[in-house]
Amino acid sequence: MIKHIVMWKLKDNAEGAEASANAVKMKEMLEGLRGRIPGLVNIEVGIEMVESVPECDVVLYSEIETREALEAYQIHPEHQACVAFIKNVVSERRVVDYEI
Repeated sequence: MIKHIVMWKLKDNAEGAEASANAVKMKEMLEGLRGRIPGLVNIEVGIEMVESVPECDVVLYSEIETREALEAYQIHPEHQACVAFIKNVVSERRVVDYEI
């Protein structure tokens, strides 16, 4: 099982919306992938509740069956549609993948 965790810092304004609205849109888009991509076992998206330093605005936690499934997830058209939006609204990104 692969744990795939991504954290983003959002731009204050992008795509005609404030960071808070873009965070909600990211959450809806990413959680909408649930049950649509083979090998994606679990996906959760959280939006920061309390400001901290350094901060991230949105975090993704997902479980993916295998390394091959992770590779397939990365290039899946529905995931790529999310990526296209996310790239326009984020200023920083951190990611870690690990196997258990």
